[in-house]
Amino acid sequence: MIERERLGPVAEQVADAAADLARRDAVPRMWAGDSTLWSDDPTEIADRLGWLPVIEETRAAYPEADGVAVAAKGDGMATAVVLGMGGSSLFPEVLARTFGKGLAALDLDVLDTTDAAAVQRIEDSLGLDRTLFVVASKSGTTLETRSHLAHFWERTGGDGRRFVAITDPGTELAALAADRRFRAVFENRPDIGGRYSALSWFGVVPGALLGYDVPRLLERASEAAVALGPSVPPATHAGLRLAATLGASALAGRDKLTLVLPDEIAAFGLWLEQLVAESTGKRGTGILPVAGEPLGPPDVYGDDRLFVAIGGARRHPGLDDLAAAGHPVVELAYGGPEDLGPLVLLWEQAVALSGAVLGINPFDQPDVASAKEATGRVLAEGLPDITPTPVAQLLDAVRPGDYVALQAFVDPGDAGLLDGLEAARVRLRDRLRVATTVGVGPRFLHSTGQLHKGGPPTGVFLQVLGEDTTEVPIPGAPYGFATLKAAQAAGDLLSLRDRGLRAGRVEIDELLEAR
Repeated sequence: MIERERLGPVAEQVADAAADLARRDAVPRMWAGDSTLWSDDPTEIADRLGWLPVIEETRAAYPEADGVAVAAKGDGMATAVVLGMGGSSLFPEVLARTFGKGLAALDLDVLDTTDAAAVQRIEDSLGLDRTLFVVASKSGTTLETRSHLAHFWERTGGDGRRFVAITDPGTELAALAADRRFRAVFENRPDIGGRYSALSWFGVVPGALLGYDVPRLLERASEAAVALGPSVPPATHAGLRLAATLGASALAGRDKLTLVLPDEIAAFGLWLEQLVAESTGKRGTGILPVAGEPLGPPDVYGDDRLFVAIGGARRHPGLDDLAAAGHPVVELAYGGPEDLGPLVLLWEQAVALSGAVLGINPFDQPDVASAKEATGRVLAEGLPDITPTPVAQLLDAVRPGDYVALQAFVDPGDAGLLDGLEAARVRLRDRLRVATTVGVGPRFLHSTGQLHKGGPPTGVFLQVLGEDTTEVPIPGAPYGFATLKAAQAAGDLLSLRDRGLRAGRVEIDELLEAR
């Protein structure tokens, strides 16, 4: 699975980390569910390793999901919309963007935003009479998802046959779905965290509705489980080796994991962002995933980068130059999009094991709640008056080893604006020689938001808030989606500032023109 390594300045540290993981029997202990690999406290570890055995369970149970998909199509459904956030939405988004609709299947859309225009667009463009809503939430209480459900339940006249739920057993959502007679309720293994749930019902049910060859995805993942199994020698175990590289590089100061992906699976970066950032960004340490940043010449990078490419140098021109300049470069084998199943398991193992290198629990998210709590206060007390910060003032605070995060609470369907933000990030990278990220809110709050607040205090955060021209109501709430989005933006900004981080709201036009 690892095709080539050129580790340069971190080669010795990686070798030491790999040897330490081998001495600790890290891989067999992970497969055995031994929580002491990461901590003496089993909290949020012992009950978070279900992603290892779930592959075979899902393979056996797949006909249930396929049956729901076939029946929905037979009943005239044309589109399925996943209502979910973070781990409940990101892998379905990868499948939809990578493969598109299969034969005799439904179109698949993902709604993981509180932007009023985006919510209204789903309602106006799809034809609600032919839309199936997949309400996906591990906890069953996710604010955004419950708001989406309330809105579309009312708009469809409360027709339970138009809804499917994916959640943990015993949640409020499971009870509600049963009471409202949803078309189907898929109860996931409760010992799987959201960001490790791609090969569970949270990924499989949307994949079945899309018409993707989910059985082949799971078969390939099952094959990978053998190649990444507990009896594989540590010296040849790709998950252990990648974990050692990620963790040792971060400890050596190369904590900006720059992901280089083939265009056809570019969306895989969205899933990797959450897996890496939320798993490692805590207790003042962490690995920043940098996805979507195009490769540049060696001189635009500082000495804090690790490059991991899916596919080799022939697919990604520029890797050889980076390695020659002393940047560590890892190339993973890649045969095509059908490799997604093995790649998911490889990265899940590598990130989990990197927690043992970094000395952190990769399965908790202790800082995610702060933005949620701040949003709740804003909704209760009213939107604060936030004075824009000059872009130049924030950029002047950037130092070597920092990263610049552009946080956009905007309509995710505004391609022109997002393209402008992507262009701005590249200009800032080239000028400042620091890593850059672009996150669309509130999606990133369930992804990189944990690292922003719990990781190293090296981020400089530039928030933009799109202007809403309409309000879309949320039944049962004293506010609508536009107000909710604004409250989430304000809550996140306040949470960052409460931690003494360099953060400000900036004018969109000023940011787009920044050079």
